[in-house]
Amino acid sequence: MGEQMDGNFILLLVLLTTLIGLVAFAFAGPSADKASKRRVALIRERHSGSTDALMEARMRKAISNRQPGTEMKMLVSLVPNPENLAKRIRMTGKKWTVSQYMTACAVVFLTLCAFLFIRGFPPLLAIMVSLAAGLALPHLWVGRLIKKRVLQFTSKFPDALELLTRGLRSGLPITETLGVVASEVPGPVGEEFKLITERIKIGKTMDQALQETADRLGTPEFQFFVISLAIQRETGGNLAETLSNLATVLRQRAQMKLKIRAMSSESKASAYIIGALPFLVFGMICYINFQYMAPFFTADPAGLFGMSTMQVIGLGGMCWMGIGVFIMAQMINFEI
Repeated sequence: MGEQMDGNFILLLVLLTTLIGLVAFAFAGPSADKASKRRVALIRERHSGSTDALMEARMRKAISNRQPGTEMKMLVSLVPNPENLAKRIRMTGKKWTVSQYMTACAVVFLTLCAFLFIRGFPPLLAIMVSLAAGLALPHLWVGRLIKKRVLQFTSKFPDALELLTRGLRSGLPITETLGVVASEVPGPVGEEFKLITERIKIGKTMDQALQETADRLGTPEFQFFVISLAIQRETGGNLAETLSNLATVLRQRAQMKLKIRAMSSESKASAYIIGALPFLVFGMICYINFQYMAPFFTADPAGLFGMSTMQVIGLGGMCWMGIGVFIMAQMINFEI
């Protein structure tokens, strides 16, 4: 018993040390003195006439333009598709990197694992639960931020279209009206239109700038806007009238979504309660009195696939509940 306590204490100490190291590495920024000296050296090299100095400056510029997040290749290499993860992070509007995301996953994993060890959970169970939480919680948080930002963008986008319509009717070109929207409309709409105007200023075409924003947002409303501009540019016509009609359609679309949300709110609440209540009760009982639930985690060599009868029944119940929750989610999911 004493050897087991010593082993758990050593493992807990290792986890806490690793956690402190990851947190310190994640929040440790670059040195201000080194950054100022580096900028001064770059300015001197830029204005010097030496060929070697110019070549070194170009090499430093090329190194500085490399892809972000390469400083933690070990954590980033664990991601099966880092491009999709980087795209999801950009959709939040935050200046986060894939390495910071993976550091957050590691911190969640180590924190929960240490907490479960303190509570006396078995090591394998604690590691598995902590691993699932470390992967799921940051993913859900990023998804929540994306959904929140998309809702903010969608609610203000018709106002931006009306502002574009008024600017075009007053005689302003489309590029200047985009700049007006970037400066006048707050929130994600202004931020995205500001990025569009900056891309146009550095030499990209309007179609390229709009398509990049559409790919990052992933909303049908902005895709309608991009398609409308592309069709008007090819076929001609009154762009102000087209955008005015698009703003009306988007407002009606938003009203229909609100009606459907109100009509399906009762079914959603029932689905959430029915689906989450058994897992919440199971987790609370495990937290309050783990010894009572310990037989559920005890394997039976003579059982099915080495599992006890309680484990087989529990897995079967989870599968059926998952099927029921999936069916209820599909019944209240409406595409407009």
